[in-house]
Amino acid sequence: MGDDFLVLDGELTRDVTQQVSRSTPVPPIPDYLEKTYSWAYLNPRNVRLLDRPLVVSTILWGNFGRLLRALLSELKPGQAVLQPACVYGNFSVSVADFLGPQGRLDVFDVAPIQVERCRHKLAAFPQATVRLRDAIDLSGGSYDAVCCFFLLHELPDRTKRLVVDSLLSSVAPGGKAVFVDYHRPHPAHPLKPLTGLIFDLLEPFAKGLWEHEIESCAGDGEEFAWSKQTYFGGLFQKVVARRPPRAPG
Repeated sequence: MGDDFLVLDGELTRDVTQQVSRSTPVPPIPDYLEKTYSWAYLNPRNVRLLDRPLVVSTILWGNFGRLLRALLSELKPGQAVLQPACVYGNFSVSVADFLGPQGRLDVFDVAPIQVERCRHKLAAFPQATVRLRDAIDLSGGSYDAVCCFFLLHELPDRTKRLVVDSLLSSVAPGGKAVFVDYHRPHPAHPLKPLTGLIFDLLEPFAKGLWEHEIESCAGDGEEFAWSKQTYFGGLFQKVVARRPPRAPG
């Protein structure tokens, strides 16, 4: 399926929705996504323009590769990994390739156009599946790792808490959840004013991560051991929540 086909959003959305609805209830598009991010994630022409490695690297001020490596350092080949939202660029391909044929990558997203595009990217990786599902409702899974890459800053505060709890509930004993996202930069960071302006104009929920720790979003966070590392003058963060292994006997 080529890029030109993806412009036909009406047919594409109906086809994907019909395929998924045969076995799983189709989640509605959340209001915040429809009202705030439709231009970036639901408009087929913009999806085609934005879903490029160069665009992703530019948005992250050239730090995509560094942040990807930071996330992959928390994984091991052969693991079962959950990715709760599609990511533009080559992120999912990099994770699937790192996990290898003995691993498993499950990608969920609430938008049919995102699901179909990610399926196209991962067509060469039989260990990867992409399904239409809301990250708020992931109960029942048990993964070695959950990789949440630049999702939380796009969620309203209440939804952040619901998603974090849902992701933590999907971590198997001895496993971990890895959150890579924005963070409050150093006060003297030269890009802080511009980043703040971009957030005010295009990312109205992002500053929630400047004000609150990701750990504070977890209702049952005490069950996990938390650690945090920041990058690029504090503008980005990697937060890891480790679930203790099951006690023997």
